[in-house]
Amino acid sequence: MDLKLLTHLGLSDGQISVYTALLEIGETSIGKIQEKTGIERRNIYDILNKLIERGFVTYMLEKKVKVFKLAPPQKIQLEINQKMKELETLTSKIPEIEDLFNSSKSKITAEVFRGDNAIKSLFTEMLDYDTYWIGGNSGVEKYTKHLNLFFKQWMNKRVENKKIMYDLVDYGIQLEGLDPKHKSKHKKQLYKYCELPKDLSSPMVIVMYGNKVVQLIWSEQPFAFVLDSKEIHESYMKYFNYFWKEPW
Repeated sequence: MDLKLLTHLGLSDGQISVYTALLEIGETSIGKIQEKTGIERRNIYDILNKLIERGFVTYMLEKKVKVFKLAPPQKIQLEINQKMKELETLTSKIPEIEDLFNSSKSKITAEVFRGDNAIKSLFTEMLDYDTYWIGGNSGVEKYTKHLNLFFKQWMNKRVENKKIMYDLVDYGIQLEGLDPKHKSKHKKQLYKYCELPKDLSSPMVIVMYGNKVVQLIWSEQPFAFVLDSKEIHESYMKYFNYFWKEPW
């Protein structure tokens, strides 16, 4: 009889061989089991002891010789019932496991934008969000003059849609048409302006909106690396808020 399915109850191949031998022979000594299975005698002792511990095999002494026999087959049914209960318990925990898995795994996506048209599409996407934070403006004046019309239209759409822009610019540098002294104009344009410390500058611009963090380098071929991650966004916002001073 093939009882390999007993492996699902945690029995090894050797244990199944000994169990099958006892099932076919009946009550017997270790010598008969060895003949039937071909397993070395010292290994059979270990196997029998484990089967006895599990309750699959019992033994009695006849003239000081151990005679082994199987426990009633109902033992298998009891083991199956116990296994089914354990599996049902595990099944009931799957929703909890999924919740923990989803909450603990790192949700990060990344995109690369290169060239004027790609950067335009990136800024156009920003208009779908209510608030933007921009840190630094290195290279803006030098490399974006040919994009002035686009950015003017973008600013107008932003104001029209009542999107707030927080701009943490390099020291002594301002965006064209946005004189830091004209706070009343800034309020109308929903534009908040603040300078970085004099000794702090960066070759790239950081833009944040939604859960996205954009690392933007202005050059003849502008390049942007976009990370979409709530955790990373929150981390960058801590740096931004550290330097930010509310202008109005």
